[in-house]
Amino acid sequence: MRLAHPEWLLLLIPAALLAALWLIRRRWQRYPLPLPPRGRAGPAPLGALVPGVAAALALALVGVALARPQEVLSRRLMRAQGVDMAVVLDVSGSMAALDFKPTDRLGVAKEVIREFLDRRPNDRIALVAFAGAAVTLCPLTLDHEVAKRLLDRAAIGQLPDGTAIGMGLGVAVNRLRRSRARSKVIVLVTDGANNAGELDPHTAAELARNEGIVVHTVLVGTGGLVPIPVKVRDPLTGRTVTRIRRLQVETNPGLLQEIAETTGGRWFRAWDAEALRKVFHTIDAMEKTEFTSTRLVHYRERFDPWALGALCLLALALGTETMLGRSPW
Repeated sequence: MRLAHPEWLLLLIPAALLAALWLIRRRWQRYPLPLPPRGRAGPAPLGALVPGVAAALALALVGVALARPQEVLSRRLMRAQGVDMAVVLDVSGSMAALDFKPTDRLGVAKEVIREFLDRRPNDRIALVAFAGAAVTLCPLTLDHEVAKRLLDRAAIGQLPDGTAIGMGLGVAVNRLRRSRARSKVIVLVTDGANNAGELDPHTAAELARNEGIVVHTVLVGTGGLVPIPVKVRDPLTGRTVTRIRRLQVETNPGLLQEIAETTGGRWFRAWDAEALRKVFHTIDAMEKTEFTSTRLVHYRERFDPWALGALCLLALALGTETMLGRSPW
């Protein structure tokens, strides 16, 4: 609810003064006009108080009606200053590690990213996936439902195996290069060390810095021996089955820290699913969206009940004064 002309509420002041004056003067029936009854003046009956009080209330309601109460039916965001952001996700084979419940590292990371997108409806988001190579899953868009559907399609095995951190970062920088947003951010999520790709991660970080892009890096899980499902051929049946093997995973937290520091970002480490959610909540709090204004687009006038109430009270005042045998004028 809003008031189109709130200055008319100043009529409430004379309305209150009118009511007070009427009550004081009518109390002893000493009005010059109409003339009081002959004899000793005494307290006025209740009916004598009604006309003035009703007229004062009518004036107050007229003030509210002239202020034009309006019910806001819809709003439109104007000049929203959002963040252009690219989320770069590792889809290499080690992201299938089962140390993140209830699924695996990749499954939990995708779920956390989906929740992150839901909390930032006014930001343009791009999605990049990388393993031994890098590919854009989704260009910059405000349609987060489409982005989430494309994120769901990201899977292990779609790209050559390996961890090309530099390539993933380079593709994301290319996506944000032409952005005119005041804030440009990359969130890089990986669980390994750079071991593939033609672009060195340090070079990619320098490119990001030159474009004014802040990179936050997130190391998922631990290094060393981790349980990973692998497909093997059963020597007895010849069928391909999935076995859980403890495989060696190399990590390089120092590299991720250097990338973040080069671009003015922060690096994080997430040991489990809950820690990863806290990391994204922290990033969400750091990269807040600012809005410059909102504009009302559609509203409904609500002054009629106030105007009708004023009319009824005025009729009550005139009718009561006439019934008491006095001229309302």
